[in-house]
Order: sequence, then structure tokens, then C-alpha cells
Amino acid sequence: MRADRVFAYGAAAGLLGDLLLGDPRRGHPVAAFGRAAGAVEQVLWRDHRGWGVLHTAVCAGSAVALGAAAQHVVRRSRTASVALTAAATWVVVGGTSLAREARVIGRALEAGDVEGARERLPHLCGRDPQALDADGIARAVVESVAENTSDAVVGALVWGAVGGVPGLVGFRAVNTLDAMVGHKSPRYRRYGWASARLDDMAGWPGARLTAVLAAVAGGDPRAAVRAWRADAAKHPSPNAGPVEASFAGALGVRLGGTLSYGGRVEHRPVLNGGAGRPVRVTDIERAVRLSQRVSWLALGVCAGARLLKRGRTKRGRTS
Repeated sequence: MRADRVFAYGAAAGLLGDLLLGDPRRGHPVAAFGRAAGAVEQVLWRDHRGWGVLHTAVCAGSAVALGAAAQHVVRRSRTASVALTAAATWVVVGGTSLAREARVIGRALEAGDVEGARERLPHLCGRDPQALDADGIARAVVESVAENTSDAVVGALVWGAVGGVPGLVGFRAVNTLDAMVGHKSPRYRRYGWASARLDDMAGWPGARLTAVLAAVAGGDPRAAVRAWRADAAKHPSPNAGPVEASFAGALGVRLGGTLSYGGRVEHRPVLNGGAGRPVRVTDIERAVRLSQRVSWLALGVCAGARLLKRGRTKRGRTS
């Protein structure tokens, strides 16, 4: 079976597995990678960019090499190749867990249980929950759903289409490293610089595809594109900006504004401020459904692009 079909069938099976099963309950490979990366950090950590570059290269490079080795082992078996791609896709995407956590918080807010929603919010994002009221929690959830649609699903599918299993696991490794050391705390400002920059580069194509598909799948494509063009560059993240702005326009809401991380208050520009309304609790479910539509559309785009590239290459060789 050709590699393009292996990816298409395997990625579809993996995404379906995530929909039906969610993340692995025990022994999650991403958690195992995180423990290994933490062990490497204990050995290598210095308050220096160069040591951070080495940490990123060792951890991300090992993940890519492991994926490449596994793909090489099963290359002669079509069934095994599809099964490996399906397993890798299931492990690295997290759309079902994202939707589940968002809905748990949404149900708590609908029931008036703001404290319960605050307790659950750290499972989804790093905001300070005690600084948020019900509407602030709802806005944080919608923003997290938007950003993680790119980080947890679309970005992985893009790199899977480009590089097969090594692309899938490599993207998740880079994204995990950024979450671990890529923030601007005193400990990681220099050591985590390489992981943060690599994550920005790896996430760039998936974020743009997510923004495009949010506009296509949302209720107001023109508003999504307008918000993206007007406000995305105002966001401090080069990848979260297009995604959150497009989601804001598609949903007709305002995102951004004042938020708090680890006791540090940030005043971010408002996205879709001129046309959007404040986020309501009911917008959580709307954001989840938009995220799911974007995820399946991304599968179609990535698989189709892989097949189209194969067809063009074949025609070029015979011309």
C-alpha cells in the first residue's frame, strides 16, 4: 500500500479511536515522554540557551528517531503500517479529552457551580481560576478549545501528512517540551528558549490551517476572516493569534483581554472586539462543536494533500 494511503487510512482510524476511546487511561506514551524529558532536564539544566538547545535536540530527536525506527520495522506490511499510523495518531491527538474537559466545566457553570468549574479549569489551561468569575471561566475555556484544536489535533495531522509516524510523534514531542520548559519563568527563560521557538515553527502551518477551517466551518466565514486579519497579529503568540481570532469571529464573540497566569496579570488585546459580544456559558458547547468540525476537516485536507502530492509526483515522472 502506498504511503499516502497508509497515512489516510491510519490517521482516520486513529482519529476515530480518539473519538470513541479518548486518551489511553494508563501508561500514556506522552506522559512517559514527559517523564523522560524531565529526567534529561535534571542532568542538563543550566541557566543557558545552549544547554536548552541540547535538551530540545536530545528529547525531540529521540522521539523522531523512535518513530522512524518503528515505521521502518513495519514498512513491508500494509496492515502493520496502517495499524502503527492509527496507534500513533490516537496517542498524539487529544480532541476528545479536550472536548470532555470543556464540557465538564460548561456543565458546572450551567448548574451554577462556579467553584466546581474553578477546580476543574487547571485540567484544561494554566489560568488562575480564583481570579475568574463564571464569564471569565467560560472565556478561558473557549480560548483553550480554540488554541488546543491546533495544538492537540490539527498540527499533529499536518506533520503526520508531511512525515508519517515520525512527524506525528515529533510534533507531539515538541509541543510537550514547550509546555514543560517553554514558558518565561526565571528558570526557563533561557533554558526553554529553544523549545519555545521550535514549537512556534512546528505549530505555524497547523495554526493557519486551523484558522482557515474555523472560518469555513463556523457560522460566519466573513467575520472569522475579518477578525483574523484585523486582530491576530495583536496576540503575543504567533500561532494562538490566528486561531483564537478566527474562532472569535466564527462564534461571534470577543476573546482576549485581562488574564492571570501563575499570579502574573497580562492585559492582552481583545480579539473581534468591534463585532463580538462577551462569551457566555453556552458558547463553550458551540466552541467544542466547531473544534470537532475543524478536526475532521483537517483530516480530509491533510489526507487529500498527501494523495494529491503523490499524484503530481507520479505524473511528473511519466511526462
